[in-house]
Amino acid sequence: MDKQVIILFGPPGAGKGTQAELLADKTGYYHFESSKVIEACFKNEKPEKVFEIEGEKYKVSDEKKRWETGLLNSPPFVVFLMVEKIKELAKDDESIIFSGSPRTVYEAEKEVPLLKKLYGAQNIKFILLDITAETTIFRNSHRRICELIRHSILFSPETEKLTKCPLDGSVLVKRTLDDPGVIRKRLEVFKEQTFPVMEVVEKQGLHLNKINGEQTVADVHKDVVEAIK
Repeated sequence: MDKQVIILFGPPGAGKGTQAELLADKTGYYHFESSKVIEACFKNEKPEKVFEIEGEKYKVSDEKKRWETGLLNSPPFVVFLMVEKIKELAKDDESIIFSGSPRTVYEAEKEVPLLKKLYGAQNIKFILLDITAETTIFRNSHRRICELIRHSILFSPETEKLTKCPLDGSVLVKRTLDDPGVIRKRLEVFKEQTFPVMEVVEKQGLHLNKINGEQTVADVHKDVVEAIK
């Protein structure tokens, strides 16, 4: 069976990470979270380290500041990190589920042709989880993640008073990225810089599936599974 690439796309709070985790559990595919790759760089590299990419210099501390204020990281910096990981996974013959990448037209123009070369266009599924701006703000401002493995805990009457992750027992925390002011900035950035990625995807000959992300997690998952068959 050919290896597959699934790209889950949508605004902040659309459920990309949740659906990717569900799919990864069901299929055994590698859940490629661009945010974790970037966060790992910020955690493991010294703030003063400088990456030289395509003749330009990118300082880790500068990129971390952009990240924490809701701005997108410099595309060449992100692509450098993503491409290295993609090649590593393809070499290991892993199928991939992306949640949160590509985030810009620049990233899409660099990453999608590489994925087509490594996996074949027919094996790439691009899925848009569509939600309103109001839903984005509500979901993100109420979201918490666990400190250890970074599980995202959905907000509900049952989870509202939880203080520890039911999966690993670590403390539940809020991300800087989920501050209401930062969320509104992220929405603006999504509309201006990320939404146009769909044009690149269509130009590359990939089929785009649009799913209503306002549904329950279970119903969205059902539609996602149908879309990747």
